[in-house]
Amino acid sequence: MKASTKFVSIALTLILILCVGVWIFEAQTKFFRKAYDEMIWDNRGHYLSCEQLPSAAEVRRVVEDHQDVIKKIEQINPGFVGVEMDTSTCPGNADIIFWYGGHQDRLLIEGIIAGDTFYGVPYRMQNR
Repeated sequence: MKASTKFVSIALTLILILCVGVWIFEAQTKFFRKAYDEMIWDNRGHYLSCEQLPSAAEVRRVVEDHQDVIKKIEQINPGFVGVEMDTSTCPGNADIIFWYGGHQDRLLIEGIIAGDTFYGVPYRMQNR
């Protein structure tokens, strides 16, 4: 085997190992997806599977029980901030979407929620 052929084989093997490592890292951490959502779209996701989400009935109960907080969030910027319960993505299970028109609205929403869940329910934030 020529030296240049051996070098190319080693280089391709190292690139393949690197790609597999990055793929495993991303599958476990969602690092690149989170960074893209945050930096490009100004969104926040929970990145949970449908099986990990609570039942739609449980989410509906939390939304109904905390209408005062939801109204406070919606009053941040009426017409440009809202709250939705998403049952269409994962039939039978649900999460909450807080949507907003700008980064400042997002910061105010996060200040009100002050946690990774909304009273135990995973949520997503979408800049619309």
